[in-house]
Amino acid sequence: MSASPRPRESEKTMTDLIETIRRTLVPIHKEGYPFILIGIVLTVLAGYFSQFFGWIFLILTLWVCYFFRDPERVTPVADGLVVSPADGRVNLIATVLPPPELDLPQVPTLRVSVFMNVFDCHVNRVPVAGRIGQIHYTPGLFLNAELDKASDDNERNGMVIETSHAGVAKRVGVVQIAGLVARRIVGFVSAGDVLGVGERFGLIRFGSRVDVYLPAGATVLVGLGQKAVAGETVLADLGGGPDRVFKRI
Repeated sequence: MSASPRPRESEKTMTDLIETIRRTLVPIHKEGYPFILIGIVLTVLAGYFSQFFGWIFLILTLWVCYFFRDPERVTPVADGLVVSPADGRVNLIATVLPPPELDLPQVPTLRVSVFMNVFDCHVNRVPVAGRIGQIHYTPGLFLNAELDKASDDNERNGMVIETSHAGVAKRVGVVQIAGLVARRIVGFVSAGDVLGVGERFGLIRFGSRVDVYLPAGATVLVGLGQKAVAGETVLADLGGGPDRVFKRI
């Protein structure tokens, strides 16, 4: 007859199991709680009258939980690195004039755009460490956020981060853009706040885009179509350097 596990071994096994569950279950951002509660109520009501619609609303509620997930990220920390502010796909890299409301120099500026579909995590993170110089909300349309003109026509919330590289002051523009489905841009920060790279600064509900306007001398380190992870993927280097070449395999 085999001996039962020692008390300490049982405690360690239980601790390991709890830790595994904790790492598997992704935290949900508090902004999602009202929507999840509404989903639960609708699921119960629909299930009372129809099992079929009860399952439909249950699936929708689970999707809402998934949408508002807020996982931990491991952010690279080095002078000059610009990390992605959003999960999604790099859908535009262009040299354009920045939005006038950001009060950046009206000269051709490198812009990197990350498009978030409804299955991406929508918690946005600060691309560079620094002080928020200003925040400007602009009402607008709700066109497809993948379109280039969405930067000018869509509802958006822009901010400028005052940072530095090699002792030289730099200004990085970040613009949250609402999309076809998105109807609410939520900000967590205010002008004057000092934030570290990778910290959360806001989210956009249900499909959108985030643009990053880079100062002169920066080099883009991502390619079109590349998958970006907020707070982890390096978009650019403020210090310049050799360009990267990409290919599809």
